[in-house]
Amino acid sequence: MAGASVLSTLNNVARETRRRLRHRMRDSSSGFTWPLRAAIEAERHVLATAEAGAISYYEDASGSGRPLLLLHGIHAAASAFEMRPLFKEFRGERPVYALDLPGFGLSQRGGMPYTARTYVHAILHLLRNVADERPEGRADVVALSLSAEYAAAVAAELPDLINSLVLISPTGFDRATQARRTTPSWLRALARVGGEVFFGALVTRPGLSHYLRKSFAGRVDRALLEYSHATSHQPGAHFAPLAFVSGELFPSADPQSVYARVAAPVLVLYDEDPYASFTGLRAFLHARPNYHAVRVTNTRGLPQIEARERTLEVLRKWWERVDGERAVPGLFERSPDYRPRARRDADSELERADQAQRRDTQEYSHGHQ
Repeated sequence: MAGASVLSTLNNVARETRRRLRHRMRDSSSGFTWPLRAAIEAERHVLATAEAGAISYYEDASGSGRPLLLLHGIHAAASAFEMRPLFKEFRGERPVYALDLPGFGLSQRGGMPYTARTYVHAILHLLRNVADERPEGRADVVALSLSAEYAAAVAAELPDLINSLVLISPTGFDRATQARRTTPSWLRALARVGGEVFFGALVTRPGLSHYLRKSFAGRVDRALLEYSHATSHQPGAHFAPLAFVSGELFPSADPQSVYARVAAPVLVLYDEDPYASFTGLRAFLHARPNYHAVRVTNTRGLPQIEARERTLEVLRKWWERVDGERAVPGLFERSPDYRPRARRDADSELERADQAQRRDTQEYSHGHQ
């Protein structure tokens, strides 16, 4: 009886929230009070897909060479705006693409099914489209947070589409990742019944500011905060984030098993992150010569924004190495004497290794035959 009473209350709150939201609508074409502008000042296209709906992406094809695809993370207010600093830097040098994943930004929103495969299909469709348009072959892909797992799935399934991967603060390197992904039944019920109310509380300016502060070691990027508020107040904005909260956007396969199937060169950029753990990263790198890692210190999950210059330096040197233009001594060193210690905190080990190997850059890389 108590459970039925709670559900009845949540239903009443949800109905009242919908009534208030309808009252706040000003224009049937833009939907809400905050019409969404483009996240990036660039040519925008829409690609129709059967599995992922209509996906929107930004393109600057004025450069030459290998295409670069940028993928934002997954959260309540996600969009291509998170990858804007990288897009602005590399446009004109090489063809650059930034995708608004399904349910976010200017891509299709609404009550369509949202699963991990939805996002894998979206990335796959765009990469195939890029490959059809560009003669340079496979793309370099930079993916943030949970999108790293989607990009790795594409690279494992269709290696001819991806030249290299850069995973920024990726999920899936926790020693107990799968166990931590079990969503409590009460949270799934809340997402189904009172989800709009829950989502509305998350995406107020104070709410967004609270969560973004966790992702910055310094001050929150004001432009990111404002765009996050705008994109999360569009019609249908709650559907994809609530699927995420319900656990439906996490791939069913163990993430490290998917990462292990990737044959392309992979670079992991990481530091502290309140939403991801890297306790299993070092052990994973131990026997995989195609994987490397760089710690971008004093960041909390968004180094491409908070430590832009350092991130750009690492990316440029990484792609020089991948393309074999010249050796990059010192930045991606091998550590053949590494022996994992399972009982010691991995983050502490990584920090000590960083300091010992290269004090000025605090970088490490592991590869073993």
